[in-house]
Amino acid sequence: MTAIALCATGAEKALSNELRKLGLSITGSHFGRVRFNADTAGLYRALMGLRSADRVLLEAGSFPAEDFDALYKGANAIPWEQYISAGMGLKVDKVRASCSRLEAVTSIQAVVHKAAAERLCRRYALKRLPETVAPAEIRVYMEKDQASILLDLSGEPLFKRGYRLEGGIAPLRETTAAAIILLSGWRRKFTFCDPFCGSGTIAIEAAMYAWDMAPGLGRHFAMQNLLIADREIEDRERQTFLGKVDFSRPIHIFGSDSESGIVAAARANAERAYMLALGNLKRRQEGTPLHLPGLPVFKTFAMQDVRPLKREDSSGGGYIITNPPYGKRIGERTEAEAAYAEMALLARNFPGWKLGVLCDHPGFESFFGRKAASCREISNGAMQLYFYQFEL
Repeated sequence: MTAIALCATGAEKALSNELRKLGLSITGSHFGRVRFNADTAGLYRALMGLRSADRVLLEAGSFPAEDFDALYKGANAIPWEQYISAGMGLKVDKVRASCSRLEAVTSIQAVVHKAAAERLCRRYALKRLPETVAPAEIRVYMEKDQASILLDLSGEPLFKRGYRLEGGIAPLRETTAAAIILLSGWRRKFTFCDPFCGSGTIAIEAAMYAWDMAPGLGRHFAMQNLLIADREIEDRERQTFLGKVDFSRPIHIFGSDSESGIVAAARANAERAYMLALGNLKRRQEGTPLHLPGLPVFKTFAMQDVRPLKREDSSGGGYIITNPPYGKRIGERTEAEAAYAEMALLARNFPGWKLGVLCDHPGFESFFGRKAASCREISNGAMQLYFYQFEL
């Protein structure tokens, strides 16, 4: 089967490396998505194990479509009855058209929906498809008059891990946080610091990576509602991932922020991530001690006061990976730029460390006072960001 994993634009390299480590064969890459081949087990591995993917889609069909007749015939020829049961509804959720004769989104949606629905009604002897709470969702990509019809396997976006209840204003997606960690080259033997931790997303994703904890272990996926679902294979893949989790690994991950309430939320999110990994979704009773592994350490510090964690083996330096405030409104922009200038203190306080900064400012280097070793454009939802990497 051919599948497509969606990611932040600029994170394709990280996603491709993840797919290879999962034993999946890549067949192509484009802005914000990577195409790969997978059997049923491979699809479950992708859904459960990918850190930087926002969604996983199954390519139900691909064919030339220069006009709506061709689009209808191609979509109607797809064996939808192999994926969608008689009791399940259908929804064409997204359409993207580029360099194609067909570009009217609502018309493309209507034609594909009609083609798929008429085939299913014919196969199941129905007058109309049922309206269900969780219908099968279809996406259509039109590129250079080639239609790609995709069936969503994720359901809720994969960045919704379940551990973060409060994300603050313009929160960083978990998948984007994971992507910049993977792109930075950080490994668990190195100390890790985020001096603008916010809700703790970057530090928590680093901890999950260090523990070898698959991000989708406790998730429900839309694939489970489709006819290609296989409970035995799913359980086997989940058990394989669970067998790899190792909370005994020592980690040296530190996050800080200037507001104590934000730090408390980050600490609670880290505990929740651990509890979700164990499958313990019930709230612990008041007063019952919570025995946790070495979680990320979160403390209240202004960025200027942050120093490296003290540890026995500190000779290897470490990594600072952070997402400082953006400052989108009038007045806040200058405050953000002043904060970028103050971040020059990190070079003095963390000599020999590596620094990765994700922000929306194309002129960050001029305020920071150093030239980045590399800069990569990367998206966080609709927001265009820049990932700067420095040697301190």
